[in-house]
Amino acid sequence: MRANPRFRWLPMPLHSLLLLTVWLLLNNTMAPGHLVLGSFLAITIPLLTSGMQNPQPSFHKPFTIIRYVFMVLGDIVVANFEVAFLILGPNKKLNPAFVAIPLEIEFELPITILASTVSLTPGTVSAEISEDKKWLYVHVLNLTDKDELIAQIKSRYERPLMEIFQC
Repeated sequence: MRANPRFRWLPMPLHSLLLLTVWLLLNNTMAPGHLVLGSFLAITIPLLTSGMQNPQPSFHKPFTIIRYVFMVLGDIVVANFEVAFLILGPNKKLNPAFVAIPLEIEFELPITILASTVSLTPGTVSAEISEDKKWLYVHVLNLTDKDELIAQIKSRYERPLMEIFQC
């Protein structure tokens, strides 16, 4: 029988190691007092905060992750040129709008990554996620077709994230 992770004395060992390392680097010393205090903090802080964690899905399909990252980077480059053309081009008539994107993803981490991806792409900004986590509200610099934008965000970003997180 596995022990309940909430009652382990070191619930997040990597976080503890990181906390101890940062403590020692910030104090620029390996003095025994700082080792003891840093170790105390590195054990106590994760113990106090471990109950606040929400379970999140884990990453799957590393090649899909790599493909997703490169696709987003490419979209950022292309969107930069599109936004520059919109702003500096001859037709300076913009059609800004808010669009509600229905979400199929349910977990906080993939929703956060989706919202961040939308915000990283110039011309769109994630404005809000509904309380029930069913809608992502996006501000668009120049909306031409609402349904096309929704389909594009869902197919280019949400579906790969659902595949990566298997949700």
